[in-house]
Amino acid sequence: MLRSRRVASAALALAGALALTPVAPAAADPIPQGQVRERQQWVLQTLNAEAAWRVTKGAGATVAVIDSGVDDGVAELRGRVTTGPDMTGAPVAAVREPGSHGTAMASLIAGSGGKGGVAGGDGVLGIAPEAKVLSLPLLPDQPIGPDGTAEPDTGRQLGDDSPLARAIRYAANHGADVISMSIGAYGAHPAEREAVSYALDKGVVLVAAAGNDGALAVSRQKDTSFWSFPAGYSGVVGVGAVDAELLPAPFSSDNLSVLVAAPGVDVPVALPGGGHESAEGTSAATALVAGVAALLKAAHPDLSPAMVARALSTGTRGTPAGGYDDKVGFGVVDAAAALARADRLAVVGRAVQVPDDRHFGQGPLSAPPDPPGPNGLRVGAFSGAVLLGLVIFGGAVMVLTRKAEERAGRERSRQGPFS
Repeated sequence: MLRSRRVASAALALAGALALTPVAPAAADPIPQGQVRERQQWVLQTLNAEAAWRVTKGAGATVAVIDSGVDDGVAELRGRVTTGPDMTGAPVAAVREPGSHGTAMASLIAGSGGKGGVAGGDGVLGIAPEAKVLSLPLLPDQPIGPDGTAEPDTGRQLGDDSPLARAIRYAANHGADVISMSIGAYGAHPAEREAVSYALDKGVVLVAAAGNDGALAVSRQKDTSFWSFPAGYSGVVGVGAVDAELLPAPFSSDNLSVLVAAPGVDVPVALPGGGHESAEGTSAATALVAGVAALLKAAHPDLSPAMVARALSTGTRGTPAGGYDDKVGFGVVDAAAALARADRLAVVGRAVQVPDDRHFGQGPLSAPPDPPGPNGLRVGAFSGAVLLGLVIFGGAVMVLTRKAEERAGRERSRQGPFS
């Protein structure tokens, strides 16, 4: 059942310019020790995680978490977090403390389960528990409202660059296989669009939250929600949220940016210092889908972002009756089914690849095209036929003429010399 309690989510205040905000608030009540794994079971079962782990647990894949800073000291993430520079453009000497939002999202992606690893402990078990995390601090934890939603911003300034664009490029240039963005702003930015294209071209999968505007009065009135970016950029996997019954969460934004959905209600997460709470929002759903994408990239490192998106969207459960709707996209992600789809897509991709110097594959080359103008052989054959026809025609004329002269001679002989 959907609970209304949510932790105040974070917002980005960048010199009065970019209004990006985390889009998933977390519940205020802590989870008692010893109950984390029990309360997480429905999430893992919904995503069919254990079946996927028979294939891979994400070893070799790196997920960039563009969010508030990640606490690399929590048991679930210890030793597997690399922190990049502050993407807000703050002075080099500035120290950004780990945030609850970024740490929570990282635990859903790559949490090892706590002390003792995957098999032991009562910590959060991420979808890709052996993946690594690249933390790119972009957002300070800051409340944006009592219900975790925000009205569209009108003050977003467009310039030559943006902190999010810098973060995306940094992740793409520093080994990220997947970029998880549980953040959103209502306006598109040219620099961000170019950065998304840059990352896609380098084979990086981008996953972003569709937003938490589904319950706004204007959303209910218009039967659609505001588009949130970066989820709205072409090539980005936009994620909606569902509850334990696979029903769309009331707060989850509904629009055509939603490609797939994942659990986003009462999802246990790790917090800085080792505590645990429940997250609620499309941020949590996004982190879970980013974890599944990490599994796919771990199994098939060369699989293109488009193929990963296809595997995610065709390996789903809870598919809408019409095949797609703007609340859950193509359905709820199934990690094992997505891996199976990726296996087939990878084979197809290898089958059609050819070396750069043999664009048409192996085998004999086709004959060169005929030069422009008349074909000599055909002209010769035609001319010979015409000549032969003329010879035959001339011979026939001569024969007929000779026969006519012979008849005329016989007629004159019968009539005598005086006729």
